[in-house]
Amino acid sequence: MAEQQPAEDPITTRIGQAVILHRGGDREEARNRLTVLWGELEHGGGTFHRCAVAHYLAAAQEDAESALRWDRRALAAADALTWEEPGSDPADVVRVRALYPSLHLGLAAAHHRLGEPVAARRELVLARRAVGALPESEHGDGVRAAVDRLERRLASPVPGPVPPRRQLP
Repeated sequence: MAEQQPAEDPITTRIGQAVILHRGGDREEARNRLTVLWGELEHGGGTFHRCAVAHYLAAAQEDAESALRWDRRALAAADALTWEEPGSDPADVVRVRALYPSLHLGLAAAHHRLGEPVAARRELVLARRAVGALPESEHGDGVRAAVDRLERRLASPVPGPVPPRRQLP
């Protein structure tokens, strides 16, 4: 007899649909759907859902300042989820902890886009520490590769205007 998978809750399904839209190139519709979800969850939804929605809303933003605000909300929601939270689902705690590398990576990328290298490096260090908890999987490999890419970008000098060539006499 086949083992049955637990049914996803409707909020997680809606988050997944928005993520698919975003990855498919429809950033605006993804952002609209996630904004509606945030409005529904902001004052009464589960901490895991708030964290996930804020995280994906950060990725769907057009500008780095908005992304940074949403990244901070996602991290605040993640930090608020504990084993002791009334009604907390241990599975949600585990799922949120698995988001930490991506949460810190998002913050690092937003700070980098804003020209804040010290803050970007600080968040990248936290992302690097957190990736060890990720399983060997396609997702884990992707997050580790993204951390490596941003680390290389932060290590290289910031490109500036190319000075004119000096004419030799």
